[in-house]
Amino acid sequence: MSKKLFSILIVVMLLGIAALPAVQAQDARWDGADELPVNPLECPVAEGAAAPEATAMAMDMPAYDGGQPTGAPDLAGQPITIVDIPKLIGIGYFDATAKGTQEAAAELGNVTVINDGPTEANIDDQITFIDQYITQGVNGVLFAANDPVAIAPVLQKALDAGIHVVGYDANSEPGAREWFVNQAEFNGIAKALIDQMVAEKGEDASVAIVTSTFTTPNQSRWISEMWAYAGKCYPNLKWLETVEAQEDAKLSFDQATTLINKYGDELDGLFGMTSVATPASADAVTQADKCGAVAVVGLATPNPMKPFVASDCVKSVVLWNPVDLGYAAVYVMRAVVDGTLKPGDMTVEAGRLGTLTVVNGSEILLGPPFVYTKDNIEGFDF
Repeated sequence: MSKKLFSILIVVMLLGIAALPAVQAQDARWDGADELPVNPLECPVAEGAAAPEATAMAMDMPAYDGGQPTGAPDLAGQPITIVDIPKLIGIGYFDATAKGTQEAAAELGNVTVINDGPTEANIDDQITFIDQYITQGVNGVLFAANDPVAIAPVLQKALDAGIHVVGYDANSEPGAREWFVNQAEFNGIAKALIDQMVAEKGEDASVAIVTSTFTTPNQSRWISEMWAYAGKCYPNLKWLETVEAQEDAKLSFDQATTLINKYGDELDGLFGMTSVATPASADAVTQADKCGAVAVVGLATPNPMKPFVASDCVKSVVLWNPVDLGYAAVYVMRAVVDGTLKPGDMTVEAGRLGTLTVVNGSEILLGPPFVYTKDNIEGFDF
């Protein structure tokens, strides 16, 4: 081979390498979220730049893909009893959703809600609780899934028994329930989390994640959308590691501490993906005397985060109102039982929340995520 041809080949190879997308992760990447469908939102518009043109094309609504109960009795307008079985009980987040379910029940006047469930985020225990209430006999089951696949058979059993099934917070396989009340679309949550982290630590920050489990449906979807959005808008953001903490406060603290010690000055930020992981991560950063050096951005209820926001160790907390989420789930269940929400409908009325929109065939959107900061967090008590 001539020297000239060899030189040309080297130049071509170098140009090819330069054209490759930036590598964002170490070998492990996101652990369980790498094959999920993603739809990253548009990147932030630079200050002074023209906003992208809005498209006038309306997206086609996917066909209804939920399940249907077999032989459900006609209880339109009649008193009903429903059971609410979240991932676990006894933590602030699901205490707040339970409060919302009871508020809706009191407003409606013809709904009784039983709030029950496991004290640990264990899918086998959650299945056992649902199965027990199917046997006892209820008119409806509300759930927030610990595992979307594993929970599906027992939810299908409820549908086969003529019991209405509505999910919220964490979905199941669509055919195993009728409707799912989505607190915010996955790509909206992802954008809010990433944008907040970049605002604090810059576009080339090195970050890690504390989540519950790699199979928890909402968290894995958020993480996959975070990956896609960052790849699109912040390709120099560096992903270090994702660790599981099982919705356990001590384990979340220990995992965050391990990440702080493992990566040292390389670590710029921690994402907390649960209402347990985020305050525990903030506590770990505080105790490690890393406030300011390591940003904590995550999903959490306001009350546990108030001390960390007040001390300026945490600048922003991303969430929605979980009281409203539980409230909406009960109104959706009542509408399903009454026959005022049917497959193919585009909206549903939800009391003080007004009209909620159906998205993705069988999901009902609560609304966009909300960012709690030092300026507004004291106005919320849950």
